[in-house]
Amino acid sequence: MSTFAPAFSFAEDAKPDAEQKALFEKFSDTLTGATLVGKFTIVGRDVPPKEERYEIKSVHKLDEGDIWLFNARVKYGDKDSTIPMPLEVKWAGKTPVITLEDVGIPGLGTFSAHVVIDGDKYAGTWKHGEVSGHLFGRIEKTKAAAE
Repeated sequence: MSTFAPAFSFAEDAKPDAEQKALFEKFSDTLTGATLVGKFTIVGRDVPPKEERYEIKSVHKLDEGDIWLFNARVKYGDKDSTIPMPLEVKWAGKTPVITLEDVGIPGLGTFSAHVVIDGDKYAGTWKHGEVSGHLFGRIEKTKAAAE
């Protein structure tokens, strides 16, 4: 019988080692100055996937546990604003998973999501109230960030 052992664990008071620091830096670099461009579905509705865009200004790790600060422009319905969001990021081995569990986002409501970042792609699930679905797409650097 084998047991699952994560590639590493990050205790609240532990300092990241060199490998963790490199993973954290890569994650921050991947999402800072990037736009998530893709589609989302709504479970139970027989409609084609709808387009979505999330412009991320910056992402950096906070000192507390698995919390990262995302400064992102969020467009949802008729809302359009840049919001600082402290979000949990868990690691599946060397792969980051942005994790929201009933997180209140000012002016938008309460959301849950699990989004895997895999190179220049993302995919996951989301929930807002009684509505839920899937999301997927690619990560593009903004022109200014690429330069």
